[in-house]
Amino acid sequence: MTIILLFASLFALMLLRVPIAVALGLSSLGYILVEGLPSVVLPHNMIAGMDSFPLLAVPFFILAGALMNSAGITSRIFDFARSIVGWMHGGLGHVNIGASIIFAGMSGAAVADAGGLGAIEIRAMRDAGYDDDFSVGVTAASSTIGPIIPPSLPLVIFGVMASVSIGELFVAGIVPGLLMALSLMVMVWFYSRRRNYPRDTEFRLGNVWKTFKRAFLPLMTPVIIVGGIVSGAFTPTEAAVCAAAYAMGLGLFVYGTLNAKRLATAAMETIEMTASILLIVGAASVFAWILTANQAAALFAQGLLSLTENKYLILLLITLVVLVVGLFMETIAAISILVPVLLPVTQQIGVDPVHLGIIVILNLMIGLLTPPVGMVLFVLSKVSNVPFERCVKATVPFLVPLIGVLLLLTFVPSLTLYLPEVLYRQ
Repeated sequence: MTIILLFASLFALMLLRVPIAVALGLSSLGYILVEGLPSVVLPHNMIAGMDSFPLLAVPFFILAGALMNSAGITSRIFDFARSIVGWMHGGLGHVNIGASIIFAGMSGAAVADAGGLGAIEIRAMRDAGYDDDFSVGVTAASSTIGPIIPPSLPLVIFGVMASVSIGELFVAGIVPGLLMALSLMVMVWFYSRRRNYPRDTEFRLGNVWKTFKRAFLPLMTPVIIVGGIVSGAFTPTEAAVCAAAYAMGLGLFVYGTLNAKRLATAAMETIEMTASILLIVGAASVFAWILTANQAAALFAQGLLSLTENKYLILLLITLVVLVVGLFMETIAAISILVPVLLPVTQQIGVDPVHLGIIVILNLMIGLLTPPVGMVLFVLSKVSNVPFERCVKATVPFLVPLIGVLLLLTFVPSLTLYLPEVLYRQ
C-alpha cells in the first residue's frame, strides 16, 4: 500500500510542476515517515548515491561543452560541416545534423547542443529561407545525437547506476549515433525534395580544407576523449578533465576568445547544471533504494516473464515502458530509477547491460522531444522565439526515423555491441 502512495505522491507533485528532485525527495520522505523509518535514511542514501568517482566526469564534460560555446568554437564546427554536406538538397538541414555529430564528441548533452549550436543553426536556416517549423524540427531531432555519441552524460550516469564499464558504453554509442544521423539525413532529403529547399553551397575541396584547418583543434576533442579511454591512457573521468582543460586552452591561448567574463559564465553554468544533476541523482537514489527494499525489480521481472519469455518481446515492452517514463520524467532521474528495476529483468533473459544502456538512453532522448517535459523543445522555443506548441508539432515527423533506429537497435544488438566486443572483450 505504501508503495502505491509513494508513486501517487510522486506523480501528484510532478503534475503540480514541483521540480523533479524535490518531488522525488518529498515522496521518498513521505514513505520513510509512514513506515516509521529514521529520517536519517534520506540524507544517508542521498549522499551514498552521489558518492561515486565516475560522477566526477559530469561537471567536467559540462564545463568542456560550456567553454566550447563561450569560446565561439561552435561556429567553426558549423562552417566545417557546411563545407562537407552543404551541397546536398536542403543543405543547411544536413549541416545541422553534421554539426551535431561533431559537437556530440565534445559536450555529451542534448540541451547543450540545442542551446549552443541550435541558435547558430536556426539563424542560418532562417536567413536561407527555410521554414521555422522545419528548422526547429531538424535542430531538435539532431540534438539527441549528442548523448549517444561519446562522451555522454546520461551514459556516465547509467554506467554508475548499473556498474557497467563507461568506456564500453561510450564506444557502443558510436554506431547507433551515426545511424540516427543517417536516418535524419534521409528525412531531411525527403522534405527538401518535396519543398524544393536549396543547396546551400557547392562542394569545393579548397573550402573543405580551409574550414577543416579552422576547426582542426576542436575536432581533436573527441579524438582525445575516445582515443584516450579506448587506449587505456585515462579513465572516462580523467578524459572529462582533459576535455575541459583542452577547451579552456583553446579559448584562452589559441583563439583568445575566452575572457574573465566568459569564463565566469561557463563556470556558473557548470555549477548550476552539475548541482541540479547531482541533486536529482541523490533524490532518485533514495527512491531507487525504496523500490529495491520492496523488491520492485523482482515483482516487475515476474510480471514481464509471466506475459512472455521471448527476449525481444520483453525488450519491446521495456522500450514502451521507458518511452512512457521519458514523457514525464527528466533523463537523469529516469535513469536512476529505471536501472535498478530493469537490469535484473534483462539479466534473466540474457540481454547485455551495454545494449540495455544504449536502448534506455535513446528512449529517453526521444522523451526530450515530447511534452510535457521536452527540455530540448523548451530550449529551442527560447532561442528561436517559436511558441512551444509549434515546436512540438514541428518535431513530430522527425520522431519517425528516431523510433525506427530505436527498434533496429533493439532487435539487432550486434549494431551496439560490435565495437565493445572488438575493443574491450577480445
